[in-house]
Amino acid sequence: MKFSLSWLKQYLETDATIEQVADTLNRIGLEVEGIENPADRLAGFTVARVMTAAPHPQADKLQVLSVDRGDGNPLQVVCGAPNARAGLVGVFGVEGATVPANGMVLKKTAIRGVESNGMMCSVAELELGDDHDGIIELPADAPVGMAFAQYADLNDPVIDVAITPNRQDCMGVVGIARDLAAAGLGTFKPVEVPAISGSYPCPVEIATLDPEGCPAFFGRVIRGVKTGPSPDWMQARLKAAGQRPISALVDCTNYLMLACGRPAHAYDLAQLNGAVVARRAAEGETVTALNGKQYILTSEMTVIADDAGVHDIAGIMGGEHSGCTDDTTDVLLEIAYFTPERIARTGQALALTSDARSRFERGVDPAFLDDGLALLTDLILQICGGEASDVVHAGQPPMERKAIAYDSARCATLGGIDVPADRQKAILESLGFDVAADWTVTVPTWRRDIDGPADLVEEVVRIVGLDNIASAPLPRADGVAKPTATPQQSLERKVRRAAAARGLNEAINWSFLPQKEADAFGGGVWSLENPISEDMKVMRPSLLPGLLSAAQRNIDRGASSVRLFEIGRRYLADSERLTAGIVLAGEKAPRGWASGKAAKFDAYDAKAELLALLAAAGVATESLMVLGEAGAHYHPGQSATLRMGPKNILAAFGTLHPATAKAFDLDGAVIAGEIFLDAIPAKKGTGFMRPAYTPPALQAVTRDFAFLVPETLAAGELVRAIRGCDKANIAAVRLFDRFAGQGVPEGQVSLAIEVTLQPGEKSYTDPDLHAISLSIVSAAEKLGAVLRA
Repeated sequence: MKFSLSWLKQYLETDATIEQVADTLNRIGLEVEGIENPADRLAGFTVARVMTAAPHPQADKLQVLSVDRGDGNPLQVVCGAPNARAGLVGVFGVEGATVPANGMVLKKTAIRGVESNGMMCSVAELELGDDHDGIIELPADAPVGMAFAQYADLNDPVIDVAITPNRQDCMGVVGIARDLAAAGLGTFKPVEVPAISGSYPCPVEIATLDPEGCPAFFGRVIRGVKTGPSPDWMQARLKAAGQRPISALVDCTNYLMLACGRPAHAYDLAQLNGAVVARRAAEGETVTALNGKQYILTSEMTVIADDAGVHDIAGIMGGEHSGCTDDTTDVLLEIAYFTPERIARTGQALALTSDARSRFERGVDPAFLDDGLALLTDLILQICGGEASDVVHAGQPPMERKAIAYDSARCATLGGIDVPADRQKAILESLGFDVAADWTVTVPTWRRDIDGPADLVEEVVRIVGLDNIASAPLPRADGVAKPTATPQQSLERKVRRAAAARGLNEAINWSFLPQKEADAFGGGVWSLENPISEDMKVMRPSLLPGLLSAAQRNIDRGASSVRLFEIGRRYLADSERLTAGIVLAGEKAPRGWASGKAAKFDAYDAKAELLALLAAAGVATESLMVLGEAGAHYHPGQSATLRMGPKNILAAFGTLHPATAKAFDLDGAVIAGEIFLDAIPAKKGTGFMRPAYTPPALQAVTRDFAFLVPETLAAGELVRAIRGCDKANIAAVRLFDRFAGQGVPEGQVSLAIEVTLQPGEKSYTDPDLHAISLSIVSAAEKLGAVLRA
């Protein structure tokens, strides 16, 4: 929310500088996002008088001016404005000044052969309005030589404050002034509400037929208004707040909203037919809003309507056809209380935002309806004239005030600051709370965020200053600190470090996907009803879509090799699943004199990466089974799963299916894989440290075996069978050759296996080695293998 310093001082009597105001706002929890002084942008622009104006010798539409800027040394300026003439007093930009509208730095230059020093400026060039047909004309008695910002009283800093959703009371300048006064920066000046009696009965029937969505609807008519531009002071404040002045009637409603946090609406009475009521919309009913867009409504939405139809999406935006115009003479003023939850749901369903919605969905002050209507009426009568009717009250706003039993000692125990009880009482009362002798605190109607004693402690502590909380170390137990990471956190850390150590780059993607990307992986189970955008609608069923999109962006920007990993969660029907994903794309190794063409990634690279990460996670990878059914998004002949037993799938990997790669605009082979970290069995705690590693005293022995096996037999099955046949002696088993061709029967292949044997207490004898060899051959024969002669 933006406001000028002068506007703030209308409600806060203070001599504080803009820096002191900003520091105090930050200290009490109202974050200042920026400070901008319009005068800074107009540095180098002064009031100047045109002494003479002569035709340009080389251009019919240009004039050569002699400009007096108050220093006694007139400057020659070439100007094309049609209203430039001798005697005109305007705004002159000196050499070196920056034009706000386009960022151009003024310098001495030649225009059609005539030297020009600086520039006489228009309203549009200084971003003070839209008029660009001529240069600014000031009164003849304007002091020549004075800085224009000073003359125009533009030295008024603008503060931009981020208002959190719970501070609905600070959605107006009045609320911010109240907080600053409570913090000791000045004296709060409450809004003076005039008493305006109507001179005739309200000619329009007003009612609320939806007490759940609109408990209260107040209104009155003003006849004989004369609209036009709003006063300069009002326009200046609206511009400071980022609002574009429209007309006096509309500007008055916006001014009330920004000053007091109270949205209101003015209808052109001539465009209304019959009674004006707050009601639920009919299913499928439509309305064209002030933004020119048509919206289809549902029966869960509240609208303001008459006999002809809907005129206002209640609490969010007015209708196009009943808004005030330059021809409006009679207006109906509406001030209502709308249920915050109803406004929030309606705005989300229609994807429609407005300043009014941002206030109503937070919750406006229900006790400010009559006062707000009186203030708005007074503004319109002063600026536009007219005659006001009696006020019509339809319904009643929820006026119940919470009463909280408070213990002043909680400030020290909960907030960490020992504030005297009388100081706490003064703070709460300065914020609008009523504090009884027994410390029963009654919450003001504008603070619906206050719910219990903890909230009151927060109010006291933030006004005293969070920076006054003394630093205190957390208690620490004696001895060696116990680990705080959970087993799952430790697992994530191990896998992350292992992936980074292997040269993979970590990616952090959104948990949301476009529908198209989710569909490429079977679709997502969960979709958001109110996503940030359509590209972030579906909760990801896999980590791969985000990694593939990241790979595609990197390749599009010239990356020749992409190696990405991510650790995050998939969102399935039953729960969230911790997962690690990898994507390999592009070149595995660049071309070179020794290797020739660049090497590409294949499915075996993904398998190697996943096995390494699983090993880092503590999985005995040598016992894993390699089976199919990796998923429809993988190439059916170039993918597999890693399983601990036939049912527990720990990982899936392979070459991406061409259709899936095409969905992400990826060319060539793309390799991917996922480790389902939640499927890794937790380690059983033994309660004892593992024994220290002792290197074997005797040298290992290796033996080679060659087997003829069916070509359909996976080599891993043979390796696993041999490893398990004599665990006491076999330390490692490795496939080192696969051959098919001459000398090997058709339908079979030759697999050469290296077996490492580790003796324990004594060296092997020949009978020992013979017995081990027989057990190895026997285990292989069970799979249909035959020892080659």
